[in-house]
Amino acid sequence: MNKTKKVISYVIAALIASIVIFKIFPGVEITKSKNKLVTKENLASDPNIPLKDSIVNFGMKFLGTPYVTAGCSKEGFDCSGFVYFVFQHFNIKVPRSSAEFYNFGKEISIESVQKGDVLLFLSPTRDVIGHIGIVSRPNGKQSDFIHATSGREMKVTITNLANKGYTRRFVKAIRIL
Repeated sequence: MNKTKKVISYVIAALIASIVIFKIFPGVEITKSKNKLVTKENLASDPNIPLKDSIVNFGMKFLGTPYVTAGCSKEGFDCSGFVYFVFQHFNIKVPRSSAEFYNFGKEISIESVQKGDVLLFLSPTRDVIGHIGIVSRPNGKQSDFIHATSGREMKVTITNLANKGYTRRFVKAIRIL
């Protein structure tokens, strides 16, 4: 009976510790595949997570960051500054301007996009590449992408490619990885 009480007290202590950790560190999550503690800070560098997932996870840390013209830092991003910042974190060299992405990477069909691929869009006012984003949830023409928008939201956000404002301006998808 003494052993049973010890086990129960250990289980209760572990549960209390878990509750305390989740209250103090709300960004802490348990990954389903590995059952280990993962924080937002180390999510991008976990060697057990594929690079394309790490890129998206790292980008997600900046959801809500304000749009800043020519911005390329945690204080604010423009669209290409955001993509540049995210890929640079993983020592992957990409262009700094959205227009330079037109001849960069390998063009792929929208039906075969994967997490971490980049979507290119025309500028809303000119016939040139003027916007880019990173695929966060691949699903062909229904894919979600994370990007810094100068639209109504004026921040890093997730948008679905089916959104008419982006569907009509979509040019192509490219793979960098």
